[in-house]
Amino acid sequence: MRGGVNALIIAAGLAAGPAIAAEPWNIPHEKQAVLKGRVVDALCQLKGRCAPDCGGGKRPLGLVLADGTFRLVAKSNIDFAGATADLSPYCGREIEADGLLIENPAVTLFFVQRLRERPDQDWIAAERFKAGWEARNGKAEEWWRADPEANRIIAADGPFGIKGLLPKPKP
Repeated sequence: MRGGVNALIIAAGLAAGPAIAAEPWNIPHEKQAVLKGRVVDALCQLKGRCAPDCGGGKRPLGLVLADGTFRLVAKSNIDFAGATADLSPYCGREIEADGLLIENPAVTLFFVQRLRERPDQDWIAAERFKAGWEARNGKAEEWWRADPEANRIIAADGPFGIKGLLPKPKP
C-alpha cells in the first residue's frame, strides 16, 4: 500500500518522502508541502497575457502541477518579498518547491522556502530577493523600511496609496 500512496501523492504534484522541512509560520489553514510542477508566468496561465521568459522577473509566478492545478507562489522565505527572483531562473522548467500551502475558502497560495530542480540536488533557500536588493541598495536590517522605491511611492501617494484622492476638508 505504501507504494500506491506515494504514487498518488506524486501524481497530485506533491513530492513523496521526508523532504518536507518548511518552517511553520502559524498562518491559519497552512500546511507544510513540497509541490512539484512547472514554473509559469501567472498572468499567462490565468489570463493568456503572456510575455517572453515569464516576464523577465517582473511578473508573479506560479507552478502548474502534474494534474494541471495552478498554484500561485506568493512569497519567498524573505519577509514581505515575492518569489519571482527565486523562480525566474526556472521559467518553463519543472522544480520541487518546499514551503507552506495556504488553502482556505477565499484563496489558495504557496509560500516557497526552498527549491530544487531534481531530487538528487541539494535544496536552495528561497532568498534571492534579499541578495539582489542588497546588491542594489546596500545592507539594511529591515529592507522594506529602507527601500527607496517604496519610500518614494509612500511620499507621493501616502501609506495607503490614496493621498490626494480624498476630498479636502472644508474650513
